[in-house]
Amino acid sequence: MHAAYALQVDADADRGKIERVHGFHADKCPVARSIRDAIAITTSYELLDVTEDD
Repeated sequence: MHAAYALQVDADADRGKIERVHGFHADKCPVARSIRDAIAITTSYELLDVTEDD
């Protein structure tokens, strides 16, 4: 199973922090932890800049 995230972030978002959290978030997710022995799980993410509507 592959989960692809599209994250809307401000231009000044801490991209290093986003990368670190992405690296370990599945280990903290109860659903991922319950199925990881039976199903291979991979994840990816794309950062989308937030734009304000005028």
